[in-house]
Amino acid sequence: MGREERIFAAYEGVGKLSKLYDGMMTASTCVGKFALKFFWGLSVEEYFKFLNKALSGVPKNFKGKLLEVPVGTGVFTLPLYEGLTESEIFCVDYSTAMLNAAQSYANKISLPNVTFIQGDVGKLSFSDKFFDVVLSVNGLHAFPDKNAAHKEIFRVLKPNGIFCGSSYVTGQNSHTDFFVKQFCNRVGVFTPPHKNLSSLENKLKKIYRRVEISNVKSFACFKCLK
Repeated sequence: MGREERIFAAYEGVGKLSKLYDGMMTASTCVGKFALKFFWGLSVEEYFKFLNKALSGVPKNFKGKLLEVPVGTGVFTLPLYEGLTESEIFCVDYSTAMLNAAQSYANKISLPNVTFIQGDVGKLSFSDKFFDVVLSVNGLHAFPDKNAAHKEIFRVLKPNGIFCGSSYVTGQNSHTDFFVKQFCNRVGVFTPPHKNLSSLENKLKKIYRRVEISNVKSFACFKCLK
């Protein structure tokens, strides 16, 4: 099985267990809280601080075009989109199971301005300078071809557009780094090589004219202006 097939299979499996996954990702279950502390070294308070930072790059009362890639199950971002009724939102994910879970969630909370598309971030189907904002929550560490992802995200952003979100970074917690290397990388939900905080900042600064970056333990949060 090739790398891309292994990644697709890994996220198809996660998508089919969306209720369990969402409980862990929202720290709303005992298993989720345990995983946060044991694997990521985060308290619930630190975790929600990270999520708020990751989503803070999306302007309040946003009314333009927004791309989210990957959307996953939508557990983090679809509640945010409930308040962006005058925006046009496109959610892309490589995994059909993830997309199905996100679409089901969107149907429950009624989001007519959100479109779901199966696709590859390295080969986006949108025209140049199409989006005002591109949001990627925990995407960079999963993308198999990171250079292609960066190029495509930059291509579809309008001048003065915002690229924002979050990513795992190495060097902040040795226990987390060991878990990522021995589990996340091996099963295919993360794809090495991974950057540390300074190398991610340097990478983004080579692409964008202004970069704001900070971290909560092993998660970096960034906001970049094209």
